[in-house]
Amino acid sequence: MNLKSLYKFAIIMVVPLFLFSLWWYVAVQIKNPVILPNVEDVIELLSNPTNNLISMGSLASNIIVSLVRVIVGYCLAALIAIPMGILMGYYSLVHNLLNNFIGLFRPIPPLAWVPLVLAWFGVSSLATLTGIEHGQWYIYLNNIKLSMIFIIFIGAFFPILTSSIYGVQSVNKTLLDSALVLGAKSSEVFGKILLPAAAPSIINGMRTGLGVAWMCLVAAEMLPGSLSGVGYLITHAYTIARTDIVIAGMISIGLVGALLDYLFRFIENKKFSWQHLAR
Repeated sequence: MNLKSLYKFAIIMVVPLFLFSLWWYVAVQIKNPVILPNVEDVIELLSNPTNNLISMGSLASNIIVSLVRVIVGYCLAALIAIPMGILMGYYSLVHNLLNNFIGLFRPIPPLAWVPLVLAWFGVSSLATLTGIEHGQWYIYLNNIKLSMIFIIFIGAFFPILTSSIYGVQSVNKTLLDSALVLGAKSSEVFGKILLPAAAPSIINGMRTGLGVAWMCLVAAEMLPGSLSGVGYLITHAYTIARTDIVIAGMISIGLVGALLDYLFRFIENKKFSWQHLAR
């Protein structure tokens, strides 16, 4: 590690080390683990993620369940929002037809959908949807409730849609017109000009949407029918005054969210580095 990298790492670690030191000091002064547990207790939980916690499985297994739920709802949102955003951005008729209507739902927080979602789906799951009633697959699919998927879907849908529309609308029209004049087909304009030019904005929207979807997770896992997941683990730990598990779960959510965000930033830096040159 060279001097520059060492300096950058030191700058990054200043705030976390300060907060951990403050946490350690306040916890020692309070001496009440229900209000604020010791740093050592939380680190112990995080360093042993496969240990069983309060008879609800390990921290790692609950994170995996939560991650699967987020991925299902997020992928569904991306599969619908990206094509819709491209069509709305490219065709003014589609934009005029859908924009105002969709705009009515954009300001509604995902949590506001909870009563309606419970009335629609109840405790139905992917197992109910697929008709699987027995076996190992039933156990897996029954953990993915349709109500949770919908809440996560709503959280991810609008950021992806908005960025997709903006990305397509911000493409230089001269490039599109020039390609059409030179005899390019509509499919070629879409595949070779429109989508590559709009891709950075779409990826950025997917990054934002994934962050929102991950934040909606805890709310989704507080819905009836949930028996696992890091959000449910946090809620249940709170009811029995295990604040150390609550904080460990919160830190886990933050770490996984940061890792997912880093993945998108890595893709942006690798595939769209030309953006920085164009600025």
